[in-house]
Amino acid sequence: MRVLIISDVHANIQALDACIEAFPAYDIVWNLGDVVGYGANPNEAIARCRQLGNIFVRGNHDKACSGVSDLAGFNPVAAMAAIWTKKNLTPENLEWLKVLPQGPITPDIELNVACVHGSPLDEDQYLINVHEATAPLLHPAAQCTFFGHTHLQGGFFKQEEVHAIRPAFRDPKLPQRVELKLRPEGTYLINPGSIGQPRDGDPRAGFALYDTDESLVTFYRMPYDIAGAQKKILEAGLPPRLAERLADGR
Repeated sequence: MRVLIISDVHANIQALDACIEAFPAYDIVWNLGDVVGYGANPNEAIARCRQLGNIFVRGNHDKACSGVSDLAGFNPVAAMAAIWTKKNLTPENLEWLKVLPQGPITPDIELNVACVHGSPLDEDQYLINVHEATAPLLHPAAQCTFFGHTHLQGGFFKQEEVHAIRPAFRDPKLPQRVELKLRPEGTYLINPGSIGQPRDGDPRAGFALYDTDESLVTFYRMPYDIAGAQKKILEAGLPPRLAERLADGR
């Protein structure tokens, strides 16, 4: 089975549409949350994601933008975007966000995998470095857990020790992919990257494909119309920083 794994679209319809056109052949889609927040097209992003599939976990912005959680812990820019998003969501999309499931979930009972937004130990926890990834790898939800939240493509694995996974991409202007063969004796935390707001210094949208038969994860980066996304953000009256950071990949 070929599983398309996407995360952190953040209402960036320009990035999502570019990725949809470039997605490799797949059988099913697992969405790791934060469909909305930050970007200017939350309703369109929800519609596209629902057309792609029906397996989701909720993200912290999905919760905040729908009123499931408050804005505690959000910086002022993120809070302003969440308030704007809630005001601009359709009633149907607002209700849809409210009932998204909390991770981790088991998307396929025949596979030893799990999906979560942040960490399998805490759906809102950021797993940025080896230290933070150690506890989830010592107490794993599955042999391979797919997570988002950090907007950093790659992840971590444990064999005897815990190691970071950082795909090495070269040209930041072209579509690219990097393959990772999963070891049967390893335990993994895999982040497909963010479609809507990468933060690893590479402004291209990120996603991943998981081939269950080959035990192979392929990381993808895809250029998109950043200027168009920036224009939409500014026209919506959202904080200019949200537009500026897209070009920096930060």
